[in-house]
Amino acid sequence: MLKACSRCGRYHDKAYKCFASSFPRGDAEASRLRSSYKWSKKSEEIRERSYYLCEVCKDRGDFSIKEIEVHHIIKVRDNPSLLLDDGNLIALCKDHHIEADHGILSVDYLRALADKRDKISEEGASI
Repeated sequence: MLKACSRCGRYHDKAYKCFASSFPRGDAEASRLRSSYKWSKKSEEIRERSYYLCEVCKDRGDFSIKEIEVHHIIKVRDNPSLLLDDGNLIALCKDHHIEADHGILSVDYLRALADKRDKISEEGASI
């Protein structure tokens, strides 16, 4: 089973011990941003608006609530200004989060799911 490494930002087998001395350039800033109070609140908001369900699983007719994480469609290290942008955030189960990080799930597909979530949220708010 793979896990995200807090030292280098890559995915390793759960038993692997990474001895990277620091984050690659840009990742330290992304890590700092992800540990902020604003990110914590936004992450919880996205989970809530997704009803604590994985958007990919939901799109495929499965309703997974296991290990829901919030994924940045465009990585924070590539564009820090999108850290709190609703259209760049999507709730995913751990398995789909790994697939998204490895490019197995396309950016266009993930954006479409985020847009769909936001449209449903707006319709619900106007009722």
